[in-house]
Amino acid sequence: MRLLAIGILLGLALPAVAENEQPNFLFILADDLGCKDLSGEGSSFYETPRIDSIANDGMRFTQGYAACQVCSPSRASIMLGTYPARHGITDWIGAASGLKWRRNDRVLPAEYEHNLPLDQTTVAEALRDAGYATFFAGKWHLGGEGSMPEDHGFDINRGGHHRGSPPGGFFSPYKNPKLTDGPAGESLPIRLADETAGFIRDSADRPFFAFLSFYSVHGPIQTTPELWKKYRDKVMAGEQPEERFLIDRTLPVRQVQDCPIYAGMMESMDNAVGIVLDTLQQTGLDKNTVVIFTSDNGGVSSGDAFATSNLPFRGGKGRQWEGGLREPFYIKAPGITAAGSHCDTPVIGTDFYPTLLELAGLASPKGIDGVSLVPLLRGRSIESRPLFWHYPHYGNQGGEPSSIIRDGDWKLIHYYEDGRDELYHLADDIGEQTDRATKQPELASRLRVQLDAWLEATGARIPQPDPRFDAAKKEQQQQQIESKRKPALERQHARFLAEDFQPNKDWWGSKVTRD
Repeated sequence: MRLLAIGILLGLALPAVAENEQPNFLFILADDLGCKDLSGEGSSFYETPRIDSIANDGMRFTQGYAACQVCSPSRASIMLGTYPARHGITDWIGAASGLKWRRNDRVLPAEYEHNLPLDQTTVAEALRDAGYATFFAGKWHLGGEGSMPEDHGFDINRGGHHRGSPPGGFFSPYKNPKLTDGPAGESLPIRLADETAGFIRDSADRPFFAFLSFYSVHGPIQTTPELWKKYRDKVMAGEQPEERFLIDRTLPVRQVQDCPIYAGMMESMDNAVGIVLDTLQQTGLDKNTVVIFTSDNGGVSSGDAFATSNLPFRGGKGRQWEGGLREPFYIKAPGITAAGSHCDTPVIGTDFYPTLLELAGLASPKGIDGVSLVPLLRGRSIESRPLFWHYPHYGNQGGEPSSIIRDGDWKLIHYYEDGRDELYHLADDIGEQTDRATKQPELASRLRVQLDAWLEATGARIPQPDPRFDAAKKEQQQQQIESKRKPALERQHARFLAEDFQPNKDWWGSKVTRD
């Protein structure tokens, strides 16, 4: 076989999932799904048995991270194996930067790249060049014309284009230039699963790399009346909180998981995952297919739809704390990972690239930041290393321009607005409530030196002061958030649970085919 010959020439061991066979790969990427959104990670509200089964049948990484707290940078890092600071996509593509930034903030968000670079080899290109059939379905958001999935190694593209949210919502008609409409009211996650399942059935005679990239559970939050009622009833059977939101520095942050609309979206995506997993089993390909599940950034507890809570992690999407970065991080590799195993080693989205290539018997290109997790999958260890993040932007969810280093159990956050540092010991302060920077200045200084050296080595772009900033106006704006926005959010989210709640005539189009 072609890959076997490549492995022999490179002098590589071939950790094939089945003897003398090339493993298939199914990579499932959720959008805006936080670590605590899964029942297998402790949620008592959302129901995700099919996603949980991936962890139950493989390895659960208990300290898995996205490469950024927003989507496009994380997605690019999965494709390239490098940190956002290095590949240059440091914000969601389409966000304003420099003097185009129109908010009243202390610094100007740094400029960033708007397309996945064509001169760098993606994981899809590496696998395609080794004989794999490659397939992409769902959210892309890594550039426009000339930088679509088909321009970066995917033979087939179903639904991937420049937009980060589904233009037609989560029910057909989709208004998606890369996805034909289904029957009116068809579910988008189910459609993407069906497309992926069809590709798997058609690829039984050759190794494949299928990348199922859900638009779920990104806003707009939409579900069916049946699922809304199921989860509304579940909430009403328990005790109701007096308040759902807490102001954390910049914006209200959700403290409870009880949004029935979002819960319905979670169930729909979980059912979609089940369709693909069942297809693997029905075709017998499950025995030779590596399955990965993760998300691109933390759950949306603030900003956007304010739909979920990431507690005990602080913050969520767009924010610099653990709630914005921690992710479900599951790898099922038959014959390599023991079912139900777990690993406490901190890992990050850049690691998927070299992991997949090693499993396929291929060498990783030079200059990537990720490391192969195959030793961990085999129950061994990897060399200890610091992890880094660089987000020189303001998140729509209240995040502040910052850079981060995690070394062991210590995490230092450097802020660009005022140059301050925060230091947290995650082992005994997972909620990042106690800043130890002033109590342990030598440690903070050491970590800051490491962080600065990494920023320089990667060519990271640094935000600059905004001469238009008005401090008095900023204080007034913050008062408005506390006095008006938070109460409005409390009313809106309480309304989601009203017995007569009806968002619109046809429930975002989900009822069209049934009425």
